[in-house]
Amino acid sequence: MRDGTFAVAAAVVLVCSLAGAAVAATSGSAESERVDDWQADVPAVHDVDEPGFDGVATVDDEPFDSVQAAVDAADRGDTVRLEGRFDERVVVDTPDVTIAAIERDGALIDGGGEGTVVGIQAENVTLENVWIRNSGLERSDTDSGVVVNGSNATLSSLRLTEIQFGIWIGSVADVTVEDSIVAGREDVPLAERGNGIHLWEATDAEVRNNSVTTVRDGIYYQWAEGIVAEGNTMWDMRYGVHYMYSDDNRLEDNVAFDNDVGFALMVSKRLTLENNTAVTNDGTSGHGVLLKDVEDSEVVGNDLVGNGNGLYVHNSQDNRLASNLVLANDVGVHITGGSNGETVSGNSFIRNGEAAFAETKSQTSWNGTDRGNYWSAARVADLDDDGISENRHRPAGTVERLVHEKPQAAVFAQSPAFDAVKLAESSFPVLETPGIVDHRPLADSPHDHWRSYYENHDN
Repeated sequence: MRDGTFAVAAAVVLVCSLAGAAVAATSGSAESERVDDWQADVPAVHDVDEPGFDGVATVDDEPFDSVQAAVDAADRGDTVRLEGRFDERVVVDTPDVTIAAIERDGALIDGGGEGTVVGIQAENVTLENVWIRNSGLERSDTDSGVVVNGSNATLSSLRLTEIQFGIWIGSVADVTVEDSIVAGREDVPLAERGNGIHLWEATDAEVRNNSVTTVRDGIYYQWAEGIVAEGNTMWDMRYGVHYMYSDDNRLEDNVAFDNDVGFALMVSKRLTLENNTAVTNDGTSGHGVLLKDVEDSEVVGNDLVGNGNGLYVHNSQDNRLASNLVLANDVGVHITGGSNGETVSGNSFIRNGEAAFAETKSQTSWNGTDRGNYWSAARVADLDDDGISENRHRPAGTVERLVHEKPQAAVFAQSPAFDAVKLAESSFPVLETPGIVDHRPLADSPHDHWRSYYENHDN
């Protein structure tokens, strides 16, 4: 033990000496591989032909030149058929009605740049295939393409453009938003935009297969519970998804790319984030997945690629981070703010500029008795061929803290001194330094598809 302690101490002294010299050196830090050419499959947002004739709204074969007049004439169970262009704002206060264009984008309702374009006040209203645009600009008045204040509404195959908020869902239950496109105003500064789909005290809603861009936050939750968001794509905004004070919600199979943050989960409990993709979210904050003051939640099976931080965990407790691909981020996982109680297993940390960083004065142990994670820079020794290395791994220790705090020191990242410290921290547990230790790292990555993020990758 005495020899092991001496080896660590001597190596630390040498590293600190080298780091002092590195402050004045030019940076030799190896950048993580970027995935800037990655693109999601997104629909045409603005390049769409609008109806070129005055609108006709039909109820029971009776034509009207106003959507509002047709809606007012409709009874429960009626369908209002729309064709052409309408310049008006509409309030629906008759329950159990359907308002639909014959085909997608076959009818346009233009709000003239004032207020909310369509307000749904009644229950069991369906709005389908309609292009809705040009709401007012007032965030304080929640000027929106559509405001929903009636339960059991279904919004399907809509196009919402030039709006402040896209769809605002109030304190109602069982609303469905599906297969729709929401795009804000490019000429409005980001901080002054509304959100794409805003859930205010809503419960048991379903948000599926929507495309959202050029808004402040794509899907925003505020005291909303029981929401399932699945198959949505969000790009070119602040946060793709943003939770605030919203418990018991599920995100699955969504894509967030080219945002400041992909998925921002804040001040919430019992969330599930599963099989989502966060790529090149590298703005001012730059996180693929952000957990802040989040408890008892699961982040499982997600692809976090080319972001600033793949995972950023701040003051969050008792969460499960499992089976995620964390690839080519500046930092794979950043743990800070007193976070503890994480279960971290089955993840692949591959080719990140820095695999992990922990702002802690103590040592965080991952997987003392469980299956660990794959680290592309780990020294693996799987002697019994069970897929788990006999060597523990220190992805965040003395060297990693030094390089994180003094990036200039990365010029010596492959030096014998740095290697000596890494080897000592992995081999001599008698001297435990602050950071992260994975006791049972995986010998191979469980994520075979990671190469697909690189074009012409040389195996």
